[in-house]
Amino acid sequence: MNATLQRQPAIFLPHGGGPCFFMEWTWGPADTWDATKRFLEGLAATLPATPKAILVISGHWEEPAFTASAAAKPELIFDYSGFPEQTYRLTWPAPGDPELAEHVVGLLSKSGLPANVTPDRGFDHGVFVPLKVAFHDAQTPVVSLSLSGSLDPALHLAAGRALAPLRDEGVLIVGSGMSFHNLRGYLRPETRERARAFDAWLTKAVELPAASRELLLTGWREAPFATYAHPREEHLIPLMVAAGAGGEAPGRRVFGDEPMGAAISAYRFD
Repeated sequence: MNATLQRQPAIFLPHGGGPCFFMEWTWGPADTWDATKRFLEGLAATLPATPKAILVISGHWEEPAFTASAAAKPELIFDYSGFPEQTYRLTWPAPGDPELAEHVVGLLSKSGLPANVTPDRGFDHGVFVPLKVAFHDAQTPVVSLSLSGSLDPALHLAAGRALAPLRDEGVLIVGSGMSFHNLRGYLRPETRERARAFDAWLTKAVELPAASRELLLTGWREAPFATYAHPREEHLIPLMVAAGAGGEAPGRRVFGDEPMGAAISAYRFD
């Protein structure tokens, strides 16, 4: 078997704040995102083989229906503001994969989920910022997939199940978001315990077998401090796709930190 066709995991990872890995952070100490950066730098070495391609579901792209980018040479979308000038000149020339984009849409459609292809969507910062760290050589083809604008957790779990066969084709599935995403909550004294409580609940849910995991994730709003951790859930929903693609076995927490006083985690499904 070609090494790149070994079964790949599905992963949910934190993509940090804006272009945080490529600047001295200004909201807190300069080392605020160092632990997350080290996790991303070591990610490729934990994979069973170099992925044939990477499918990224970004919390920064929503469409009425799931939409895959078929751009062959995606440009970078600098969809952040107020950061140093040099962060708008970053490069990361990873190729797209139009054939994979069509395949993704085919799998979703076959499962009865509305899905489209767009010819020219570039890489938003939920895609290029973490992957520039994790796959800095920019050699592996990458396809980005939008969220459905409904942000329905059950729908995104179903999308993950539909996309799970890609893992056996050597495609790494990445949900790119943040397990805590309350921009007004960072550096506030009440946030630490609230974020820890939500993070503990989320980890417990992820570490259950699929049926129990999906039941809890579908009802994530019932978790402790859920809507404090996510006033709007677009950064959590990529986890649903990764979890849906994760298969029957329990997931596991593979990284945790507390940047700016808020617990965050990364999860992996093998």
